Amino acid sequence: MDPVRNPYAPGAGQRPPELAGRDTELSAFDVVLERIAHGRPERSLVLTGLRGVGKTVLLNQLRSAAISRGWGTGKIEARPDQSLRRPVSSALHMALRELGPRHGDQESVAEVLGVVKAFASRVNPADAKVRDRWQAGIDVPAAVGRADSGDMEIDLVELLSDAAGVAADIGSGIALFIDEMQDVQPDDVSAICAACHELSQQGAPLIVVGAGLPHLPAVLSASKSYSERLFRYLRIDRLERDAADRALIAPAEREGVEFAPGALDALYEAADGYPYFVQAYGKVTWDVAASSPITADDVAMAAPVAETELAVGFFGSRYDRATPAEREYMRAMAELGGPQGAAVATSEVAVSLGRKPASLSPARDSLIKKGLVYSAERGQIAFTVPHFGRYLLRHPD
Repeated sequence: MDPVRNPYAPGAGQRPPELAGRDTELSAFDVVLERIAHGRPERSLVLTGLRGVGKTVLLNQLRSAAISRGWGTGKIEARPDQSLRRPVSSALHMALRELGPRHGDQESVAEVLGVVKAFASRVNPADAKVRDRWQAGIDVPAAVGRADSGDMEIDLVELLSDAAGVAADIGSGIALFIDEMQDVQPDDVSAICAACHELSQQGAPLIVVGAGLPHLPAVLSASKSYSERLFRYLRIDRLERDAADRALIAPAEREGVEFAPGALDALYEAADGYPYFVQAYGKVTWDVAASSPITADDVAMAAPVAETELAVGFFGSRYDRATPAEREYMRAMAELGGPQGAAVATSEVAVSLGRKPASLSPARDSLIKKGLVYSAERGQIAFTVPHFGRYLLRHPD
């Protein structure tokens, strides 16, 4: 098998050659865009799921769908140590640049760009040195008295309302895509919810599409109680068998290669339907196979190689970020949750380690901030990475 023709593409946020099993989510977003185009009210969207299920890939595909309909779009990746002011400003600047040339009144577009600049330039005193080095890249004067109060909730509502007005003028819309949304700072989460609430009441053609870990709905709900009704939540999970098979078969067929049925059985068992694993095992199996059709023996030969690569790049890189205390906590979780990485009670982790629950709170909270675990529900904890428990059980210190 020619490795140059290998169609499989495991990567962070990298679109697979065949985006299988996501037709429902893509169709739901098409409905959202169509409803807004007809002036119908519609909720913003939130995608949730474990790492490796393809949330970023789907987010990018949804953005492509919005662009194809002539919408202005912008995308940001949230970071726990960063305010959303500048990322949101850059994203909206991009969206307005896409819509601006179609607007009949360039002066009004310039006024909104001035609001974007004012919003971006309003930073806390502690960020003064950063402010001195950073430039918004908008060649109009900053507006005065609009989106520059310093109150994130007030400013974001004003900013998004003004940007939505530009889109409405030309019969279009704006979609703001936020990846890793669980890492948005609490005050900014509150501002996003308030802005989406206000925009929905106005019927403004601007939506937020967020993606994050499974506890993201709880993060939003803790900020604003009405967030449960404000967003449409779509849970992104592993692929069903037919979709996982299609993700492997379709790219191979385009290269004139086939799979024996036993090979597909073995690949699904190894990847467990998780899109990242499907690509990882598919890529190594292709490289190992001598010729078409790819057989179960090829998969058996490739599996240890794929697992070694995953142990270093996918699992190991995350494990290395943890402190000794955090690793001890995760190993206790793995022993309690088993190879499938089932959610476990925090009280059981404490008993397993012979510690008081309160003494383990720093390690647990740090693991949550690092995105390695999440609170599945009150008193429960689980890994954000599928098969992480199995990795820890197979790789003792």
